[in-house]
Amino acid sequence: ATATVAASDLFEAIAVEAPKRINEFNPQEMANTVWAFATATVAAPDLFEAIAAEASTRLVDFNPQDMANTVWAFATATVAASDLFEAIAVEAPKRINEFNSQEMVNTVWAFACA
Repeated sequence: ATATVAASDLFEAIAVEAPKRINEFNPQEMANTVWAFATATVAAPDLFEAIAAEASTRLVDFNPQDMANTVWAFATATVAASDLFEAIAVEAPKRINEFNSQEMVNTVWAFACA
């Protein structure tokens, strides 16, 4: 689903505030945030940078869907995050048996497009 109401002020406010408080976000909140910005095609380089840095250090707390949605969002938004992708390339294989087929597909698609 996409927003039918213009929310540029909302996206801008979140893009400014969230990086300051990114350590308060849980893995699903980080994944959902970058997913929303990517889906809405709203550029937020500082936000994506903050999430990439935070997520890279907390991947053990991410479930497969969080990992898949996060890399999908970065690939969709065409935001480079080599440290994040490298960290997921190490973590995901350790837990690949936990991934469902959609999570595997979304993850490999993101790596192919990144």
